[in-house]
Amino acid sequence: MFQSGFRTYHSTETALLKVVNDIRINLGINKPSVLVLLVLSAAFDTVDHQILLTRLRDFIGLSGAVFFNWFVSYLSERKFCVSVDGHLSK
Repeated sequence: MFQSGFRTYHSTETALLKVVNDIRINLGINKPSVLVLLVLSAAFDTVDHQILLTRLRDFIGLSGAVFFNWFVSYLSERKFCVSVDGHLSK
């Protein structure tokens, strides 16, 4: 996993170069690559998180520290609400 944001001398360009380079290296040694892109926005909250976690584990094969420490902790027990004219949704 590669973190590019909020780091000195790192940008979307350096992140893209890293991804392309890693995919090319894997292609050269006949190793498959999987790219999961997450846009962490309000629309993301419309996805059933348990189904997403199950599919990332069972179909994509994510496991270990990346899966459990990052994805599960981020997606578990998330709650959100909408505020309109001072009234909150449940």
